[in-house]
Amino acid sequence: MRIVFMGTPDFAVPTLQALVAAGHEVVAAYSQPPRPAGRGKKLQPSPVHLAAEAHGIEVRTPVSLKGAEEQAAFAALEADVAVVAAYGLILPQAVLDAPRLGCLNVHGSILPRWRGAAPVQRAILAGDAATGVAIMQMERGLDTGPMLAKVETPVDGKTAGDLTAELAAKGAALMVEVLANLPAHPPVVQPEEGVTYAHKIDKVESRLDFTRSAVDAERQVRAFAPAPGAFFELEGERYRVLAAVVVDGAGTPGAVLDDALTIACSEGALRPTIVQRAGRPAMDTAALLRGRAIPAGTVLG
Repeated sequence: MRIVFMGTPDFAVPTLQALVAAGHEVVAAYSQPPRPAGRGKKLQPSPVHLAAEAHGIEVRTPVSLKGAEEQAAFAALEADVAVVAAYGLILPQAVLDAPRLGCLNVHGSILPRWRGAAPVQRAILAGDAATGVAIMQMERGLDTGPMLAKVETPVDGKTAGDLTAELAAKGAALMVEVLANLPAHPPVVQPEEGVTYAHKIDKVESRLDFTRSAVDAERQVRAFAPAPGAFFELEGERYRVLAAVVVDGAGTPGAVLDDALTIACSEGALRPTIVQRAGRPAMDTAALLRGRAIPAGTVLG
């Protein structure tokens, strides 16, 4: 097929690569404009931008698709279908209608649960036993379109990074499967029951809340690993917790209970296993404590 690809982060790259490997003609790739990154704040192209350039695909990075000129340029590509994966811009109706077969989206949840921007993190925070990926025919509503295919996977203690990578691979394979035989994947209207919204993650949510249960705190750790990283503060310094386990323990929420950095929560206790101080590499907790003692009785914020 003649395809326009639209995506931005690492999650979208496997789908782009799978389309190319399957022999489709990707006539252009749309991605978010380069953003300042790193200490020097140099403009950094998105992962999709870099992957498309590596395949010799034309890359377009409009700030918006609302203008008539941008919409005409999109339509002029005469695509059979647009494949969208975490693009990050709203597609106006003129864009949705331009490809012969419309726009198909790779979405990282089993719709209608977790429509919106952060389905993987929200699934982990909510304690969902399973999540998955869906191929959806796009329409003007937020992730409301009918589904052509879906596949589930257990959450099973995975971090957001691990789960995102797994869903990206599954979504890429599923998109190729759907495009290979569209008649075998008729659109199915999403059920009206079970709709939830995965609102964009606010960085303030990554502060560990020890007034909740240790189970909830451990979900925070996994939902925000590897980035932005769940954290606590001690004497004005931020410590990112990249892995942790739930253990028995009781005390004032936020209080350190022993010399292994076991932290009391409202129910149970959280024991970080991998921690990172600002400007330093991540390390196991024992190594951290050898260089920075955090004695029992310390209260973390």
